[in-house]
Amino acid sequence: MIVLDEIKARIKNVKAKFEGCCEAFDEQKIKERLEELNKLQEDPELFKDLKRAQSINTEAKTLSDRLDDLKSKRSLIKDAEEYVSLIEAEGDDSLVAELEEFLGKLEKQVETLHLTTLLKGEYDANNAILTLHAGAGGTEAQDWTEMLYRMYRMYAERNGFGVEVLDVLDGDEAGLKSVTFIVKGENAYGYLKAEKGVHRLVRISPFDSNARRHTSFASLEVMPEIENDTSIEIKPDELRIDTYRSGGAGGQHINKTDSAVRITHLPTGIVVTCQNERSQIQNRETAMKMLISRLAELKERELSERNAAIKGELKKIEWGSQIRSYVFQPYTMVKDHRTGYEDPDVFAVMDGKIDEFIFEYLRKA
Repeated sequence: MIVLDEIKARIKNVKAKFEGCCEAFDEQKIKERLEELNKLQEDPELFKDLKRAQSINTEAKTLSDRLDDLKSKRSLIKDAEEYVSLIEAEGDDSLVAELEEFLGKLEKQVETLHLTTLLKGEYDANNAILTLHAGAGGTEAQDWTEMLYRMYRMYAERNGFGVEVLDVLDGDEAGLKSVTFIVKGENAYGYLKAEKGVHRLVRISPFDSNARRHTSFASLEVMPEIENDTSIEIKPDELRIDTYRSGGAGGQHINKTDSAVRITHLPTGIVVTCQNERSQIQNRETAMKMLISRLAELKERELSERNAAIKGELKKIEWGSQIRSYVFQPYTMVKDHRTGYEDPDVFAVMDGKIDEFIFEYLRKA
């Protein structure tokens, strides 16, 4: 059967890609490291240092989950091969459609695993701290900022990441002026680091009574969450720490004490804030983590720029600085020559994946 030969070739390709993933992860090294961590977990003195214990337990779980995932996919590939043998032995063509569906899902899973092997940056495996700021456009830009926040939150939840809001500043009439939140999960920073930049929206504003087209901007900063980085040195005299009352709906502690913290790093001018925790001490600790992350990201960016200058890399000349444009408008009613009916030439696609949240133009006329 020609179809069965094609399926065999697909299984062969999936198996080759999977073996490449195993080689990239170095499965044997993972097993050896997991054994070391298991021995450390058996030490009764471990839990005297809660942060160290938490770090060891987290790493052990991550490595254990990785081994289980590789074992599971290896088993699925074997099942696919046995499925082919069964069809050949019984000559039952009715099982081909079921096998193709099974193989399609397996190909997607292995492709996702392959993508994970590419995340080899120093901080790629860390949690990600995202900060959205409304740009030019007033209320329209603030509404756009909230839309982006919902989009990234949806992306995180659909991909099994946790989300925790650290700081939020509501808009004057609608939306958000700024919001800072952590996306927690393995390789969160690796997946999201390319999203940093300015995001542009073009649409008919719902806040304009004349229904005019508006262009709005929002910037996104993406930083890795870093617990300890000995290369980042922060001197106490380089910091200005301000406290103020938290915003929001209020509560037993919120809005009643100066629990919110704003830290300014004087040499760089970097400002971080946190008002999510109940106490000023907790907010200060979280803000310091954010500051370390910002300084590490700044250091990494400066190194990249210096290397680019040495190589003589040419920069693209582009209008504005946006990394992506989301265009709802303009649109016109044009006749689709295939159907004879008029349809808008702009439509939206969104299924939870950031790269697929785009607006495409159909030039039919």
